Amino acid sequence: MKLYRLLTGDDSSEFCHKVTEALSKGWELYGGPTHAHDATVGVMRCGQAVIKEVDGTYSSNMKLGAQ
Repeated sequence: MKLYRLLTGDDSSEFCHKVTEALSKGWELYGGPTHAHDATVGVMRCGQAVIKEVDGTYSSNMKLGAQ
């Protein structure tokens, strides 16, 4: 089964570490990153989709980040 996650966060090294951690756990980038300016707080927000192929059957109770 293929799993999908959308990682989000402020445009910072913390976001980059979040994506790097997912890659180190076998997740793969899916498409390019996205950026948007949040004018209410004056920061850039980032998003990156990742996917991973795993054995098993999907359940909405799964903790995707633990896969």
